[in-house]
Order: sequence, then structure tokens, then C-alpha cells
Amino acid sequence: MTFKHSLLILSLASAGLMAGSANAADYVQSSGALTFASEYQGEIFTGQFPGFRTTLSFDPAAPQDARLDVLIPLAGADTRNPDRNDTLRGADFFNVAKFAQARYTARGFRSLGGNQYAADGTLSLRGVGKPVTLTFTWTPGEAPVLAGKAKVERLAFGVGGGDWADTSLIPDEVAISTRVRFSHAP
Repeated sequence: MTFKHSLLILSLASAGLMAGSANAADYVQSSGALTFASEYQGEIFTGQFPGFRTTLSFDPAAPQDARLDVLIPLAGADTRNPDRNDTLRGADFFNVAKFAQARYTARGFRSLGGNQYAADGTLSLRGVGKPVTLTFTWTPGEAPVLAGKAKVERLAFGVGGGDWADTSLIPDEVAISTRVRFSHAP
């Protein structure tokens, strides 16, 4: 094998490796949970958003090229308390009559080491878009899993207006957690 032939093989192999790392896999949510936790007058409560849908394009070798899109129907917010659920759907909170869904989008992730990443995205809620960082663990495999957490300042989005803006009743910060199992997009 000549030096020129070896250099050609090495160049082709390098090009193939570089092209492979730029090929993100496209995923759709196959199952998952999106939950929130807060408190009212010192009592902690949790809720969930059934019916949320997630799509993801991600290659752990190139996290900066990732894309995440989450659609969240707000009318289904469930805290297992019918009165609280009705209040959340009302004009002072989610105002589902005017804003039926929230959306979280992120373009590009940051590696935090190992299988840990951060998505610096935008949450659009009640017609307001604000930055929100989702930190998550990625478990690769045939049905990969994203498990993450974020904190949202509800008042920045106008959630909990009027008397509900009093942070001694309900704190401003709401904890969000998610666990999504994916399948490869068709």
C-alpha cells in the first residue's frame, strides 16, 4: 500500500466519521409523564399534563444540533382536585379559553458530562415566551428515555394573576419534571 493510497483511505474514513456524527436520530414520544409541583398556603400539591406530545432530533455526539419540541394542552391539567383544576383552567391561571396550549422548544443542547445535558429553550405560555432551561439525563437504547427537570417562574408568564400573584399563598417558582420514552420517527 502506497502512502498516497493510505492517505486516501484515511481521508475517506474521517469523512465517514464526520458525516455519521452529524446524523441526528429523529424521535417521537411513545409514552411519558409531564408533571408540576407547587404549594398553596404551605400545602404541597402536584399535577400532570396528560396528552402532551414530544418530538426530538438528537445525536449525543453533536448535542449542539439537537431540536426538541413539546406541545402541552393546558385544559387537561390534573391535580386530582376538581376545584383546583377548574381554577387552573380559568382566566387567572392558564386561561385555556384564550390559550389552549403551551409549547417548549429548544434548538441545541449543552453536554454536562456523561449522559447529562441541558436544553436552553423557550417556553411559550399565555402568549408570553421566556427562556427556560431543562436539565436531563439521556438513556440511549432501542427505546431511549429523556428524564429531566426545570423550574418555571409562573408570574413571568402571568400565571396566577390578581390575588393569586401573592407569593405567600403560592410561590412564584414551579418545579417541572418529565420522563419521556421515545421511538424512532417513521
